Amino acid sequence: MASAPSGLWQDRAFILFWTARVVSIGGSTITAVVLPILVFQLTGSALQTALLATLEVLPYFAFGLIAGALADRVDRRRIMVGCNLVQALLVASIPIAAALGALTLTQIYVVAVLVMTAFVWFDAANFGALPALVGRGQVVAANSAIWAATTVVGIVAPAVGGGLAAAVGAANVIALDATTFLLSALLLALVARPFNQARTEPAAPEPILRRTLSDIREGLVFLWRQRLVRTMTLVGFGNSFSAGAVVGLLVVYAVQALGLPETDGRIGLLYTATAVGGLAASLLLPPLARRFPVGRITLAGLAAHMAVLVAVALAPSFWSGVVLIGLWQLCNTLVIINGIALRQQVTPDHLQARVNTTARMVAWGGQPFGAAVGGALAEALDVRAALLLVGIGVAASVVYGWFSPLRDAAPSVTTEATVEAQP
Repeated sequence: MASAPSGLWQDRAFILFWTARVVSIGGSTITAVVLPILVFQLTGSALQTALLATLEVLPYFAFGLIAGALADRVDRRRIMVGCNLVQALLVASIPIAAALGALTLTQIYVVAVLVMTAFVWFDAANFGALPALVGRGQVVAANSAIWAATTVVGIVAPAVGGGLAAAVGAANVIALDATTFLLSALLLALVARPFNQARTEPAAPEPILRRTLSDIREGLVFLWRQRLVRTMTLVGFGNSFSAGAVVGLLVVYAVQALGLPETDGRIGLLYTATAVGGLAASLLLPPLARRFPVGRITLAGLAAHMAVLVAVALAPSFWSGVVLIGLWQLCNTLVIINGIALRQQVTPDHLQARVNTTARMVAWGGQPFGAAVGGALAEALDVRAALLLVGIGVAASVVYGWFSPLRDAAPSVTTEATVEAQP
């Protein structure tokens, strides 16, 4: 948290917003550990466990463009609060069904898809809300403060989730997440400052469908013409392909490669390691961004991701696997938040949600494919071979990035500027 200027911690609106994100992500982190454990306990299948990660990303493809366009037009706070309430109800259905003896794999999949659908709308509004709340000059510091805080929570939450799942059953632990969604909704509702900057609307507004399509087109044009954002988005696809396989196979990796029983609470420590890696990345980015160009940071992160992924696949013991997973997540997170900060700084406010959601849809688009391919490879071969083979995604991003404008990109993400779209 030291990366955030003191002014942010004197800003009640930011503190409420920050607390809401920390609380919600804390509960969701526990669920992220417990749901794959629950699926693997029900099925014993690497493919069906990895399929959960695939399904959780698909809503970005279905609703990302529409959510991004509408979130720039309507009250972002209402979207975020409403989505939190819907997520609370959906998540609560899992422990209720388990208590009644009626929980099925189909219900878990459906809840996962619907919760992530709500998250797409929440996230679209969140991207635009933060710059409106803190100003462009504070975006890197505010993002780093949120990432740092939520990953500190994430260091504790996975171990707690894994331990509770072993003690009281995986389905029962998910009830905690429903509570955190409700608390997040309350905190966001208490923020007095608008989540949208004022903008002038035409005297005769267009019909909603035409306006939405026009907004989507405008966001796509900006994304494509802004060369640095475009390149960062495309290399993100390969990065997320490899990352999707790791995330989708983490429980399988713990059981099949590292030798843990599927009910072992230590599985949560692998998720804790990802939180530590994410925290390290959030703390490293601001000083790195002051010293190095944005493109070099991304290329270094991608190359390190590729090398560490090989080491993860070959880890000889549980504790070496934990350490290497943490290093892997450091590299992965550095690439992600570097891209987010860049987009938030160079994108005009009225395009924030649609550009960021569209870019994230493309950049994270590799994740469902990586999870599905990784699951199929783990089922056909083994989990170590699967992790080695899916490294081709991040390797492709390194090659493409090196021969793209990203290699020589001069701007730093800490530079407050609005970059005009370039062909």
